[in-house]
Amino acid sequence: MNRRNFLKSTAGFGLATMAGFGGAFEASAAPYNIDNMGKIKKVGVQLYTVRDHMAKSVEKTVAQVAGFGYKEVEFAGYFDHSAKNIRKILDDNGLTSPSVHVQLSDIQKDNMHQTIENANIIGHKYVTMAGFGNSERETLDQFKGHAEHFNMVGEACKAAGVQLGYHNHEFEFDALDGVEPYDLFLELDKDILTMEMDLFWAIKAGRNPLTYFDKHPGRFHMCHVKDMAAGETMVDVGAGNIDFAKIFAASEKAGLKHYFVEHDRPKSSLDSIRFSCETLLNMKVDI
Repeated sequence: MNRRNFLKSTAGFGLATMAGFGGAFEASAAPYNIDNMGKIKKVGVQLYTVRDHMAKSVEKTVAQVAGFGYKEVEFAGYFDHSAKNIRKILDDNGLTSPSVHVQLSDIQKDNMHQTIENANIIGHKYVTMAGFGNSERETLDQFKGHAEHFNMVGEACKAAGVQLGYHNHEFEFDALDGVEPYDLFLELDKDILTMEMDLFWAIKAGRNPLTYFDKHPGRFHMCHVKDMAAGETMVDVGAGNIDFAKIFAASEKAGLKHYFVEHDRPKSSLDSIRFSCETLLNMKVDI
């Protein structure tokens, strides 16, 4: 399904579709991070979006993020700050950081325990694999090796009270020897690996997020919220065509607890996250 067909198909997503999910929505309370009025209670942001400002001042940038109305942040590097210092900056601004993006090197044997220790100090619930470099994703055997490694790391995370997560791009949906790497990771135990669905990349790959939520309920604790305009261009949330309210109506089915705004290459990173936050705070989700 291409982007246009997906957007068209979600236009009618409502009570009839909810009933198709087995009636789970009919008698349930508001899902996770959405209140009884259909408003997202805590909007988050992936700080990679404002990496230009983070490189200059973590303290100032985090304070600006809080001022825009964000309640949660997801880190992508600590910019030479200690875990204790990061925790203090968050506490000073009334923020929490449920997740951190890490690279493959951060969860290798030599670094894994430090990564987990930092997570516990800062308060991350999830240590989320950000993706793979080109040389790390050339063959199906490589992805099978990554899946085996995730099993080991996931067990270590679980023992320490956090959970391993995986964030997708578009390439995980490209079949290698008849197997899509994304499906390979979904075969892992959900208590070992949770999925952070990047909605933009999934839709760009021609996938319908609702199909995955239905097939793998409770598996998607987090998502990246970035919008898509004509020509599959990435834009600020609310400036594109993706109907997030319809997708978020399936939050309880998906297991979604955290919604992180992101824009990979914004013209103005602070303006981008301000606009996107306002969009999500004003959004009405049908529950």
